[in-house]
Amino acid sequence: MQNWITETMESFGYLGIFLLIALENLFPPIPSEVILTFGGFMTTTSTLTKTGVIFFSTLGSVFGAILLFGIGTLLDVQKLEKIVGKWGHILRLTKKDIHKANEWFTKYGVWTVFFCRLIPLIRSLISIPAGMSRMNFWIFLLFTTLGSLIWNTILVTVGASVGSSWEKIVSYMDVYSNIIYALLAVGLGILIFIFIKKRRRSA
Repeated sequence: MQNWITETMESFGYLGIFLLIALENLFPPIPSEVILTFGGFMTTTSTLTKTGVIFFSTLGSVFGAILLFGIGTLLDVQKLEKIVGKWGHILRLTKKDIHKANEWFTKYGVWTVFFCRLIPLIRSLISIPAGMSRMNFWIFLLFTTLGSLIWNTILVTVGASVGSSWEKIVSYMDVYSNIIYALLAVGLGILIFIFIKKRRRSA
């Protein structure tokens, strides 16, 4: 995949960066770390500029996030209630649980969207619950843009700084990503354990 990404960027320049980052938002397994650090490196060997790479990568991030936000708006609480009403007993979920989760995101969603844009994998997926909670679109757009701009600026700048050693940065980012994934898995496991324990007590 890395070769395909770098070839696309070399062939299409800013347009390639925009499209790849937009796809990265829709398909998280596509590594933004490779796109952004290589984009930074390309500013030292081509006519591309750091400002241009940051601008078009951020534009791609926002475009992809808006699409996922739109998908989230199609999955409102009422539809989830119907799904939970039919299948919730399997997951031990109730309609009340759905409303609690929605209320939590409504309360803390703004900062959740911002900070999650700095975390691999969920930086893309966070747009879906934002849409589901009917977050104000312009606020969503503002914090998504700010979070994406910070993430993109850091990686593009690092890529430009290390030059041909950009692949080493990707390997370091892989370690960072794996740590984040492990923490998320542990956190999810703890939440599931606490949730099941509480449900058994109340049963």
